[in-house]
Amino acid sequence: MAVSTLSQNGIIADLAKKVRVAAYDLSRSDVQQRNQALILAAQALRSAETAILAANMQDLASAKVSDAFKDRMTLNHDRLENIAVGLEDIAKLPDPLGKELAAWTRPNGLKFKRVSVPLGVVGMIYESRPNVGADAVGICLKSGNGVILRGGSDCHHTALAIHKAMKQGIIAAGLNPDIIAMPPDSDRQHVTDMLHATGLIDVLIPRGGSSLIHFVQKEARIPVLAHAAGLCHTYVHQAADFDMARSIVANAKMRRTGICGATETLLIDQAIAKKLLPVLIKDLKALGCRFVGNQEACGLVDEIKLASSEDFATEWLDSVLSVAVVKDIEDALAHIARYGSGHTEAIITQDEQAARQFMDTVQSAVVMWNTSTQFCDGGEFGFGAEIGIATGRLHARGPVGIEQLTSYRYEVLGSGQVRPK
Repeated sequence: MAVSTLSQNGIIADLAKKVRVAAYDLSRSDVQQRNQALILAAQALRSAETAILAANMQDLASAKVSDAFKDRMTLNHDRLENIAVGLEDIAKLPDPLGKELAAWTRPNGLKFKRVSVPLGVVGMIYESRPNVGADAVGICLKSGNGVILRGGSDCHHTALAIHKAMKQGIIAAGLNPDIIAMPPDSDRQHVTDMLHATGLIDVLIPRGGSSLIHFVQKEARIPVLAHAAGLCHTYVHQAADFDMARSIVANAKMRRTGICGATETLLIDQAIAKKLLPVLIKDLKALGCRFVGNQEACGLVDEIKLASSEDFATEWLDSVLSVAVVKDIEDALAHIARYGSGHTEAIITQDEQAARQFMDTVQSAVVMWNTSTQFCDGGEFGFGAEIGIATGRLHARGPVGIEQLTSYRYEVLGSGQVRPK
């Protein structure tokens, strides 16, 4: 394959060339060997727990970020165990490669098949969530792809420690450790080099704040699979069960405020707002949440401060919730269409017709009925883990797992046919 001269020099180019060679061999490997590598990588993470958590403490000690952001960075025994279990869950999934996606025969007797194949080499650019690197390796390994990781500077030591442990598992399984790569430092130049690595990296997946995502989408010279923001909405319809609404809204906002699936805006029908909204706000305030809202919301609850013109377009990633009282479902849908980022939206209602109208109209990658937006996660979808959330309209949407990191080839089987003149 031809390689752009822009990608020929530097650390990223050297790593990418090695990954590309290793990925070719990986694409032809037996799924049992790939599964074994995942299981051994999980074991290696557990064995390296002391070193990984020490590296994480080093990163946390020097981090100058908000408490919500620091929570995203933090590892402990349970979180590291969840990462390891995620790898083992990926190993249990069916092989996504070599699947016959479609088959047909033409009148001339030619037989056609569409068969799944790896994408090639994935470039993963992420910020301050140490599990992302491990999840990316697991998903890429299972789907036959090589991967180059560039983690954020805030969690660089943690990312290196995880990377080192997972390489040990890959080596123990008899696979080429070059299938996963990470530069030795967090120099920002590595990001630019990845964006320009045409012919070396096949697809980029950025995962982080909106500034990173927009920068990658603007500057990349290769395809990008990304979401710009996680501005998720939960809409409490007038036919909602109040107890269910209280439970879901509290979880959707406050379970973990710093993840992209957290609800950032609460919409509630005018018909029930006077009775239910004060209860919801009381629940959330007890959990440490603060509020901004439209005039109707402020008029019902003193704790809600009047929102600015930018607030409803803000992904808080913190204990702040935007609140809007809406006239009806059409008003709620219009609000989401105006401010939403295409990530995840939820409706809480006992009215099936209203739920179907909402789900059929919302244009986001994921839409939910009577559940928390925080279920927008690859593990919860049964993918084992995820490499990111895609909100675009091409290739993949929603949580990106092993199947979303495959493409396909066409196989044409003949018996001597030639095309007529």
